[in-house]
Amino acid sequence: MKWVYLAAGIALYLKMLFFPEPEIDLADMSIVDIVVQDSGVPNAVSGIIFRNRLYDTIFEVVVFSLSILGVRFLLADERPSCTVYQFNDDPSILLARLGATISALVSIELAIRGHLSPGGGFAAGVAGGTAIGLVAITSSPQWMEAIYQRWHAATWEKISVLIFIVLAVLSLVGLELPRGELGTLISGGWIPLLNVLVAVKVALGSWAAILLFIRYRGLL
Repeated sequence: MKWVYLAAGIALYLKMLFFPEPEIDLADMSIVDIVVQDSGVPNAVSGIIFRNRLYDTIFEVVVFSLSILGVRFLLADERPSCTVYQFNDDPSILLARLGATISALVSIELAIRGHLSPGGGFAAGVAGGTAIGLVAITSSPQWMEAIYQRWHAATWEKISVLIFIVLAVLSLVGLELPRGELGTLISGGWIPLLNVLVAVKVALGSWAAILLFIRYRGLL
């Protein structure tokens, strides 16, 4: 059998060597323009992530959810830490919370307008998680945990994943919202909603991971 594999490999190599792929004339074709026209949003990256390669994006969201479950499983047998290290001096607290405010505003901007300008749901979620982390290193762990429980953040995280999958399936089967006018806030069909859902999922998932590491490891 190994001789069959070897012959197939040699044949493939000879094919690539003596029968190259035909050249494609891209002089009058802009891939970016095609993606923008196909997706209906100026940000071609968002168009690719939430339309051309939506299958990949679905599983990226699922993998992120599994990673949060993995953190819970990894730390399940550990004892909560008795010592939590955090900033105590006023200048550090002020700078951290100022940075958290800026990160939160950037997160909202990227989530809402990610299909119009550089950014998007994943970047927005990272900015939101950064804001939460900056607040966590300057606040009481009990207070952060109480807020997490009061607003049912874990439930909303799961709901955002389910809604994202449903909307992605609707898009994949061909059910589209009106595209709207290119360059306006309400345009691009499902893409703005998918952006917001990914941002919510990543931010809340980061919050859960931060709380777990603080509880069981005592530091960030």
